[in-house]
Amino acid sequence: MGSPSGLLTRTETLLHQHHHRENNEVVELSVAHHRIAASMLSRTTVSDMRIGPVSNSLLMLIVGGTASVTLAAGPACAAPCARTDLVEFEKMTWVEVKCEIAAGKTTALIYTGGVEERGPQTANGGHNLIAHATVEAIARKLGNAIFLPVLPYTPNDAEPIPGTIGITNELLAAMLERLTEQAFLNGFHRVILMGDHAGGQPEVYEGVANKLNARYGALRVFYCDQVYRPANDAFDRYLAQHGYPPGLHGYLFDTSEMMYLDKDNTWVRKDLVSSAVGDPVVDGKVQIGPQSPYNGIQGDARRSTVELGKRAIDLKVDYAVRQIRSFPPTE
Repeated sequence: MGSPSGLLTRTETLLHQHHHRENNEVVELSVAHHRIAASMLSRTTVSDMRIGPVSNSLLMLIVGGTASVTLAAGPACAAPCARTDLVEFEKMTWVEVKCEIAAGKTTALIYTGGVEERGPQTANGGHNLIAHATVEAIARKLGNAIFLPVLPYTPNDAEPIPGTIGITNELLAAMLERLTEQAFLNGFHRVILMGDHAGGQPEVYEGVANKLNARYGALRVFYCDQVYRPANDAFDRYLAQHGYPPGLHGYLFDTSEMMYLDKDNTWVRKDLVSSAVGDPVVDGKVQIGPQSPYNGIQGDARRSTVELGKRAIDLKVDYAVRQIRSFPPTE
């Protein structure tokens, strides 16, 4: 590797010539404290460069307080700031994202879903349906957040019953790391990681947060675990207190959530809910015997209702918002 001064010269050239591939927008950076920046970049390892040399240089300079990112696209920059009520990144324009971040929405929410069989009565993508609705509600209640597209796959394995598509823990970690760094490059100051499926929780999410916090001290990553296990356990306690049967998968809990969210009648086979019963669950363990229906249900979904589904979603949102608001702000 060359000298820090030589590296800085090359980096400055890259930074000032970094163009957006589609819109030819230029990312302009005000570079100060050259010696510090050069020292930081000279310590960059090959593994750190996997996000690309320009992106890595941008992140390191931003973290060190030596650069600020401003988008410049010729006449487009003269357009007035386009404020919007949207909190969904993929439905927003770049101008709207830029304006909302400038207005204070500096938190990016990354939520994972999942695809797996969950009984004859509910569609395989239930985790994604629930994840999208939950993270949107969280973003709106927080008031300072925008959510990125839901990651539709999480650690799991296909089973004899078709319907499950899973990835590995390693792939999930790589995706969460990449998406978080991309969120930082878009201008977000902190990222919240959450999930609707058990795969990878908590180890992968905690591991990614710890790794990136060590790398980018000023830009923070937090794992919100309350939205999953604690919120789910609280709802299961509510069900038990009101005489509903216990379950683990494809039962009253997730079936009710999907009934509540199924506005276009494509996610739930309502005519099958009245017969949606699987292997019984006793003391938190599924009881599989010779007469097992082996239909993807662990528990009983027959008493599922829209009202219970709303209660479950609201509980998740409340648990998540309370925890996220407790996280320390970025410096």
